[in-house]
Amino acid sequence: MEFAELREAIEKMELVDSHAHNIVPFESSFAFINSLSEATGHAVSFAPHSLSFKRNLREIAELYGTESSLDAVEQYRRSSGLQAISSKCFKAAGISAILVDDGLKLDKKHDIQWHKNFVPFVGRILRIERLAEEILDGELPDGSTWTLDAFTETFLKSLRSVANEIVGLKSIAAYRSGLEINPHVTREDAEIGLSEVLQSGKPVRVTNKSFIDHILTCSLEVALQFDLPLQIHTGFGDKDLDLRLSNPLHLRTLLEDTRFSGCRIVLLHASYPFSKEASYLASVYSQVYLDFGLAIPKLSVHGMISSVKELLELAPIKKVMFSTDAYATPETYYLGAKRAREVIFSVLRDACIDRDLSIAEAIEASKDIFVQNAIQLYKINLGRELFDSNASESPSYMIGTYVPEHSVSLVRIIWVDASGQHRCRVVPKKRFDNVVKKNGVGLTFACMGLTSAIDGPAEETNLTGTGEIRLMPDISTRREIPWTKQEEMVLADMHLKPGEAWEYCPREALRRVSKVLKDEFNLVMNAGFENEFYLLKKLERDGKEEWVPIDSKPYCSFSGFDAISTLFQEIIAALNSLNVVVEQLHAEAGKGQFEMALGHTACTYAADNLIFTREVVRAVASKHGLLATFVPKYALDDIGSGSHVHLSLWQNGKNVFVASDASSQHGMSKVGEEFMAGVLYHLPSILAFTAPLPNSAGEKKTEKLL
Repeated sequence: MEFAELREAIEKMELVDSHAHNIVPFESSFAFINSLSEATGHAVSFAPHSLSFKRNLREIAELYGTESSLDAVEQYRRSSGLQAISSKCFKAAGISAILVDDGLKLDKKHDIQWHKNFVPFVGRILRIERLAEEILDGELPDGSTWTLDAFTETFLKSLRSVANEIVGLKSIAAYRSGLEINPHVTREDAEIGLSEVLQSGKPVRVTNKSFIDHILTCSLEVALQFDLPLQIHTGFGDKDLDLRLSNPLHLRTLLEDTRFSGCRIVLLHASYPFSKEASYLASVYSQVYLDFGLAIPKLSVHGMISSVKELLELAPIKKVMFSTDAYATPETYYLGAKRAREVIFSVLRDACIDRDLSIAEAIEASKDIFVQNAIQLYKINLGRELFDSNASESPSYMIGTYVPEHSVSLVRIIWVDASGQHRCRVVPKKRFDNVVKKNGVGLTFACMGLTSAIDGPAEETNLTGTGEIRLMPDISTRREIPWTKQEEMVLADMHLKPGEAWEYCPREALRRVSKVLKDEFNLVMNAGFENEFYLLKKLERDGKEEWVPIDSKPYCSFSGFDAISTLFQEIIAALNSLNVVVEQLHAEAGKGQFEMALGHTACTYAADNLIFTREVVRAVASKHGLLATFVPKYALDDIGSGSHVHLSLWQNGKNVFVASDASSQHGMSKVGEEFMAGVLYHLPSILAFTAPLPNSAGEKKTEKLL
């Protein structure tokens, strides 16, 4: 079996380095030897006797044409200057893009802009613990002591202010308190944690577990809002971390939290020595991705190959990415890239020999690992930077601008008004990316108060055509429209101006009350909707068109489902592409009526899923020449359609509605009974939102609490 084609493809490829750090000037106190080992203190004296150190030093010496000694290499560095050796290293590395975590504390490090002298594209990864420390090192305007509320507000505001300027977030919780993150950390514990951090004095170093859990949970909320990946340090590092606590399996509670299932999480450093565990997580959790920087080039050749093979034992190739984890010196970029090419070639060659892959598949896999996976995950646009590059040679493997599977021309920006109707503004994709994503689009106050009968605001709403809000796209909800592949859709928040939510924004209102529920009661509300709707077909009678039910089969009819099975297969496929889980569906009791039950998730996501589901059902039905209507009372002589919402309260990952013993009369916990009492007490007000249309009077149904 010949592998020359595979080797050539890998050698000529221009790489995307998805995790690295700043380079320092020669005046820095950082010693060159420290970039070749994770050892610190007296342990550094033994570093030159490790396999990886000897190999890496030899490869640097070969690049520079010097003797293979630390003194000879350092002399060459000093005589050549940082600019020259950086140019040599990056050119030899064949890297066209780097994503820099600039939160690593390095003496006199160069800023991100400086690195653009050597690569066409440089993106920023924001380290959340460093941001928290910078905030706490500062003072409140009134000179008072930091409180949890003040910190959280400042932290979230800071994250959101730069969210459109970065490509991802990063956490080093493994170094500080371990990876057993508690996403349900209580407000009280977080406050105590903040107090302990502040008592340690300045400069602040965040190490309290509860406070770190709080920071990471807040960061996940922003990551979801702006569709940013979160990198997490896993596995080995310097002695500052407890390796026992850096096993990625500790992240299971976080990964199981349905609130954050849409947040893409990158496990860094091949999770070595827990590479098999990382591979497993990437295979069973859709949101988990892998990055093998640091393991390459800091392990022996056998160790590097074994670690990457372990990653690929279970993990999809589309989830594995290259990085150098380079820091402080340009040589680390070169070593990471050079050795990664050799390791990936060896691993993919063996996969071909073992018949796991064909050579063509191996070449495609190498492109994914080195380039495409990072472009798609971090949503980076490399086209212009590469084509505008001043490099003397064009890359042999040019990285193109990432586009969705189909070329998108329009983006629909969706909002839901007070009567429950879905509405949208449509903008060209180019304008969306360049302007609207950051600044939103204008909308009059009246658009929130439109009635179901006329396109005008309801009386006494005080919402008129005077005054404007901004529809701000929630990028985490941006989706390709399944039934028209040349368009995308995105749900929008309502702001008075970017960053300032409007009090009548329904999505913000739900987030606000969810936060109260979490902060004051340590509870999370999950929800799952049942959608009932009629499918109607068009008939001509006496020269007139009319819509009639598609059939008259009884409840849960087997044969009744046959007639529309193809339609529902298409609906399910479309919803799957939108990450909406359908649990079951059946024919309902009305003529041509059906019901579709969605999986439960955090209430904010459940509401989003409901909007997507209704749009999918309407659109796919229309494609088949049918009309899908969710109107509460379609016909006076038939039953109505409801949208039952199943609600449950969760605490620390457990449903707390059910009584823990037999003492409850109805099998419901005290919390559940109190919640039910509140629903019944406020039911008249709730009806204004759950049954806002005159037509709703024909179909009122009480929510089910499970």
